[in-house]
Amino acid sequence: MRTRTTVAALLATATLLGTSAQPAAAYEPVNVVHTERVQAGPYGITVGFSTWPVRAMQSLDFTFAPDGGIEGRTGTVRQELVGADEHKTRKLARHPRKLEVWGMDIASLDTPGTWTMTFAVDGPDGRGEGVLPNLEVLEQPGPPLALSWAVATLPLLGLITFLTIAWRRTRPSREELSAV
Repeated sequence: MRTRTTVAALLATATLLGTSAQPAAAYEPVNVVHTERVQAGPYGITVGFSTWPVRAMQSLDFTFAPDGGIEGRTGTVRQELVGADEHKTRKLARHPRKLEVWGMDIASLDTPGTWTMTFAVDGPDGRGEGVLPNLEVLEQPGPPLALSWAVATLPLLGLITFLTIAWRRTRPSREELSAV
């Protein structure tokens, strides 16, 4: 009887693990809502955005799909704010949820303004470089960052105040300590 219970429990556990551990259900697909074309030498690249228009400090997915796929190719992308000293250069890697293209998952451009993306691709047809100019990034969504942090800190300040008052009320007084 005990063996049957153990086997039933093991089967139930294995079934639950098998049905709940499916990786495809864990992630939403990448929904590209806007694309731009870039010619990087002999390579055409479709740049996809999961949110349009792009806003500063707003996380989104970028996808970079070269014509003919990414096999046998490597590349970099340089994101640069026009007229400023702000830039990021990244090696193009597979998008974590859309494995057939290069991409960045939950990335953001931190400053509003006009951005330029410069691509360098190495592949069977040699090296190619191309530019996506004039990518307008709007102001960040929502309230200003300082206000957001101030409001988010209020519960922590309330907790610290509560703990301080509770500690002062419950600690023994000097008279009680000297009586002991």
